[in-house]
Amino acid sequence: MDIDTEAPMSDAATQIVTPGSAITSDPAFMRGHGTFAEHGTIYSSVAGVVERINKLVSVRSLKQRYSGEIGDIVVGRITEVASKRWRVDVNSRQDAMLLLSSINLPGGIQRRKSESDELQMRSFFAEGDLVFAEVQSYFADGALSLHTRSIQYGKLRNGTFVAVFPQLVPRSRSHFHTLPCGVDVVLGVNGYVWISKHVPVAQVEANAEHIYSDKNELISEHERESIARVANCVQLLNRLYVRITDTSIIFAYEASLGHAVKDLLTMDVATELAHTVTARLKQQS
Repeated sequence: MDIDTEAPMSDAATQIVTPGSAITSDPAFMRGHGTFAEHGTIYSSVAGVVERINKLVSVRSLKQRYSGEIGDIVVGRITEVASKRWRVDVNSRQDAMLLLSSINLPGGIQRRKSESDELQMRSFFAEGDLVFAEVQSYFADGALSLHTRSIQYGKLRNGTFVAVFPQLVPRSRSHFHTLPCGVDVVLGVNGYVWISKHVPVAQVEANAEHIYSDKNELISEHERESIARVANCVQLLNRLYVRITDTSIIFAYEASLGHAVKDLLTMDVATELAHTVTARLKQQS
């Protein structure tokens, strides 16, 4: 398989290779991660997707842990409440840290955190809670440091959790989307996705003192079905390795309306919907 020197990056990203596959023999290309050169030809050293940035060719592994970057939007699960910090599972090689000083207090109060705040840390986040946060820095040991100092970040409620391959969630300007079907989706670049009932921003701001509440709001049967359908659409896109964006989820949701929610994960239906989504994405681009 030779890469077309004039092909756009999106075309190269659709090429899946196995270890030892020849990628290109064009001397104009440089080898990047996941490749090796021999006798003037660049080969893949891992199973993955070929990526090209200008003249640099690399192969992104199909299955690998999330490697964080500053500014990434992630969804994580609290695994431990420690001294002035929470440990958060973000699908990385080690847990991330959320410091007590890096969260908003109920009601958006701006002040230094005190000992009384430390004593009631479990009233903010307890073990098992899901949190929507941003990577702000690294610690010396490589662990990520998170923050939730914004009204859009914080504890996640009213929905369901889906884990996907991190490679399928591209970095973009926004990772919080409201779909036309009335469902909110948080696409964490670490491969953790949260799908929930839509709550207007004005309502969230008006009830800022309840941002750490553990109680879900009333979710109607129609909303539950929409959430379940979107969750199954995300799972089938992940199973058939289709890039997961708000656009691909909307296309999958629209194509799935002719099927029952419980049938979406059967292989025949999932394959049919994935092909439909892929065709629409190619047509759009």
